[in-house]
Amino acid sequence: MQVTPHVYRLHIAEDRDDGGIMHPGGSNIYFVGDPSQEMVVIDTGEHYREWTRRILEFYAGLGSPRISAIVITHGHGDHIGGLDRLQERMNCPVRCHPKLADRLGHVLGQENVLKLGSREAIKTGGGVTLRALFTPGHEDDHVCYYLPRERVMFSGDTILGASSSTVSNLYDYMRSLEVLARYRPKTICPGHGPVVTDATSRIQSYIVHRQERERQVIIALERGITNVDDIVRYVYPPNLHKGLRGAAARNVLTHLAKLKREGRVVETPATYTLPGG
Repeated sequence: MQVTPHVYRLHIAEDRDDGGIMHPGGSNIYFVGDPSQEMVVIDTGEHYREWTRRILEFYAGLGSPRISAIVITHGHGDHIGGLDRLQERMNCPVRCHPKLADRLGHVLGQENVLKLGSREAIKTGGGVTLRALFTPGHEDDHVCYYLPRERVMFSGDTILGASSSTVSNLYDYMRSLEVLARYRPKTICPGHGPVVTDATSRIQSYIVHRQERERQVIIALERGITNVDDIVRYVYPPNLHKGLRGAAARNVLTHLAKLKREGRVVETPATYTLPGG
């Protein structure tokens, strides 16, 4: 599927009963540039050979252009799967956040992995350039990529197409959302889910959603609900899918960690005693 004149999207649907519950709307791999000249690949999906086969078929359908780089949004397995096979086939360097470079270098060979610089411009075919934006929060090695020519933001897992995202560091994540908002993109191409055409309002809705969740967590604390599992039951709907409960608890913990960092809550360490002690 061609999204814009220089953006091509391969969408791979996922089985809801086999991990797809975390990725509503499936996963995306993007080719950016001019197929008659050269292109950049963004992410490589899961490690299944079937996924690699489909990516290579899509690549062949574009005419097997020269690939100047495979650029990675972050190091989760569903974004770097089959990377060794694809890097070897496309004979190109892999670009990633400096915090991910050593790990990928152990797999691919250090000579095949090049560290990105913050706000580095990555040139590709058709005279277009991707801007690497360091956007920690979902993970500390996360990078979004912006295509100024067409106002397209490749958001990885910072913003998804059909759901909210999980977060490892909410303080950093909120700052990253503000970074994306400043670019005022027209289109968001997420790592999972459909392409977002109301990009600016989607970013704002993510900010508002997190602010509202924080307010709910604070209300729970004000009401004396201090256990994470109890806070989850208070702020999330009772029919929350069991496969999402762990992610919900982790999200609550990230809110508490942010509030603690801001000095708005105090954590009381757990104590342990023997039965009857």
